[in-house]
Amino acid sequence: MGCDRNCGLIAGAVTGAILAVFGGILMPVGDLLIEKTIKKEVVLEEGTIAFKNWVKTGTEVYRQFWIFDVQNPQEVMMNSSNIKVEQKGPYTYRVRYLAKENVTQDPEDNTVSFLQPNGAIFEPSLSVGTENDNFTVLNLAVAAAAHVYQNAFVQVVLNSLIKKSKSSMFQTRSLKELLWGYTDPFLSLVPYPVTTTVGLFYPYNNTADGVYKVFNGKDNINKVAVIDTYKGKRSIYAIFESEIDLKGIPVYRFVLPPKAFASPLQNPDNHCFCTENIISKNCTSYGVLDISKCKEGRPVYISLPHFLHASPDVSEPIDGLNPNEEEHRTYLDIEPITGFTLQFAKRLQVNLLVKPSKKIEALKRLKRNYIVPIIWLNETGTIGNEKANMFRSKVTGKINLLGLIEMILLSVGVVMFVAFMILYCACRSKTIK
Repeated sequence: MGCDRNCGLIAGAVTGAILAVFGGILMPVGDLLIEKTIKKEVVLEEGTIAFKNWVKTGTEVYRQFWIFDVQNPQEVMMNSSNIKVEQKGPYTYRVRYLAKENVTQDPEDNTVSFLQPNGAIFEPSLSVGTENDNFTVLNLAVAAAAHVYQNAFVQVVLNSLIKKSKSSMFQTRSLKELLWGYTDPFLSLVPYPVTTTVGLFYPYNNTADGVYKVFNGKDNINKVAVIDTYKGKRSIYAIFESEIDLKGIPVYRFVLPPKAFASPLQNPDNHCFCTENIISKNCTSYGVLDISKCKEGRPVYISLPHFLHASPDVSEPIDGLNPNEEEHRTYLDIEPITGFTLQFAKRLQVNLLVKPSKKIEALKRLKRNYIVPIIWLNETGTIGNEKANMFRSKVTGKINLLGLIEMILLSVGVVMFVAFMILYCACRSKTIK
């Protein structure tokens, strides 16, 4: 009888040990199996679920615009006063709804390149007004002319054309004109061939953005869809901030760091954006990047909205700005297992440099340089509820279920082994006595 009891206790302990070992083995093996299954479907190649959803995204992406409406144009032109602006918006468009084009795989570096066709559909229900709303903004052509054509004689000629067209430092334009283009009266009088249509995003519809080159994830699942280069150049980077919950899915939040817009003294990688010592205070100003080389010499600067993280000298001539970290920063929420971006907010401000000019009367009374904010935008997208449910069931749910089974087997096994061994030892002790 004692033997049977002892054998039963030993059998229970052995069973517990086997369960514990099985639970321990299941951890790496199960994780490997699930990773292999997931990897098969998330790489960006023909035939996978990920590729189908990546080529033409089912997530609705919106681009919101806020316009900086100038409140004191005459004061600025006559007295070189601070420019007072009032933010108007949002005006919302649906974008990135067209399928990617020229999708080409490169097996050598496991990347895929593509073009993203441009298209924008105005969304009245998500906007504060219509595309016909008017704003007082910097005259893009007049401001750029003094910068692009610095020869004194040429500026005299341009000044006569500016006066003849009754143009000035500021202008009133509708949202539609400002974003997508209008025929400029001053440029229309220029006696040699120039583009007479001006707009912050002109041309846009029926054009394409890129070439983008992203990793397809075949060699490293964590890099899937991460941008390698844009138009042949290395893309901007983001840094990890925190882990958050997005519709029941654990994601990692990455943010654009202030260093991305730092001066070359703080971030040597930005040395190519410092093109003029006077404007940049000998390359010590920060928070704005000069992209005029990408804009045919036009003095365009980009920054975070409301000059967030910019040096005081940049924002000092502008009244009405209210930089806010939460509203104006850029972030990406990435699911760590698949590398998919499930939510993002890309925020950017477009600014134009305007300088005094002795030969152009519209700019003659200015006593300082201004980097004038024109608009800021927020391009945002979030995984929909239906796709979030599918993601949880196919990815997160399986991993959580496997983890639960692993822990149950390990915990039950350890408890059974310890409990039966204690009982066995107790029984042995009584038998010896």
